[in-house]
Amino acid sequence: MASRPLLTVQGTDGNATAAQIETPYVFTCPMRPDLISTVHTNMAKNHRQPYSVNKVAGKQTAAESWGTGRAVARIPRVPGGGTHRAGQAAFGNMCRGGRMFAPTKTWRRWHRKVNLKQKRHAVCSALAASAVPALVMARGHKVDAVPELPLVVADDVESVAKTSKAQ
Repeated sequence: MASRPLLTVQGTDGNATAAQIETPYVFTCPMRPDLISTVHTNMAKNHRQPYSVNKVAGKQTAAESWGTGRAVARIPRVPGGGTHRAGQAAFGNMCRGGRMFAPTKTWRRWHRKVNLKQKRHAVCSALAASAVPALVMARGHKVDAVPELPLVVADDVESVAKTSKAQ
């Protein structure tokens, strides 16, 4: 939570002006990193596209088991002769060229519903966390030169057309 009740308005020249504004209420929201990560993780899942393996992959051979009595495993084996493939085990997930274990399907549950109030709470919590300099610096941002967080600039900053003119 942001502890300062008033924020100083910074001018376009980089110096503080005499004006001060009250800290918006959203910055007093309690920080919930667990909620933020949960909502972010679940919402990120909503951009996924379904994928799966071909449904006949690893099953495109007329393999049959040789049965017992031949001193080999009872896994189905490729028929025929005259090729290295003949007599090789097939179909099983442990076999070279066989199907995978539990082939992936497109009807998996790819998307996640996130409650609207949870989304809003997570946004408020993330905004409140952005007002704590220690947390912002822990994320790797260089905010040593910033006078205070959250930074409030005067309205005339909108008149700056080039970045080089900004202080």
